[in-house]
Amino acid sequence: MSSTQRIQQPRRYLMCRPEHFAVSSEINPWMNRGRQPDRARALAQWQALHDTYLRLGHEVELIDPVPGLDDMVYTANAGLVIDGIALGARFAVAERRGEEPHFLDWCAAHGFDVVEPVATQEGEGDLMLVGDTILAGHGFRSVRASHDEVARVFGREVVSLRLVNPTYYHLDTALCVLDEETIAYLPAAFDQPSQDELAVRFPDAIRLPTPAPDALVVNATSDGRHVIIPPDTGHFEAELRERGYLPVPVDVSELHLGGGGIKCCTLELRGGRS
Repeated sequence: MSSTQRIQQPRRYLMCRPEHFAVSSEINPWMNRGRQPDRARALAQWQALHDTYLRLGHEVELIDPVPGLDDMVYTANAGLVIDGIALGARFAVAERRGEEPHFLDWCAAHGFDVVEPVATQEGEGDLMLVGDTILAGHGFRSVRASHDEVARVFGREVVSLRLVNPTYYHLDTALCVLDEETIAYLPAAFDQPSQDELAVRFPDAIRLPTPAPDALVVNATSDGRHVIIPPDTGHFEAELRERGYLPVPVDVSELHLGGGGIKCCTLELRGGRS
């Protein structure tokens, strides 16, 4: 399929400037308090991502950063928003629980129907919409019981996938939604039953070897035509071009120090009002 046949879908995203970004804890394998980010560089990289979305014709909303909430830049973890319903996150780690009310308040003020969660899940970090189906990760942060809650809230099929590699502790570090039918993923990040499930559901998926050294290669976003990816992804970029997608490299490597990348900084807003 040529790139002219890929259809771009306008997106509306929520982002948060990394004004208070720091590595003050070690709550995932990417974080090391001995490696502090250059905040000015992190801000510049984040701005480049933000501006790329605007250049491609997407809408970007901003939530105000809050002092003391170092990881608020990773807005994808704040919840899941579909059909004007915003299901908040219930973080597994105490260091991020302070973010929860800020996201819910923002959504309520912007016309979304807010739902406070009961079970532990970390938003689009572990919940990814593909067509009418929600792929749901568990194993490190989100609990399996949250998937039943997600299915009730949104009235959609939820497919549970177990993550087994602690480096890829969220679903969005191991899987990328390219369009309503296609994904890219790292098979080795999942247990065998989950690999089998993905192989049956997505026979045309891009399957990538786990990079060495570990990298956030598939922590990416797509509008169905353009795929915003880290630079120097090699095989992934080549596969995308071969499938007719247009890779758009954006470097957010400074934000990788907190365990997040392009997708982590991007929460999709579906429905509601501006």
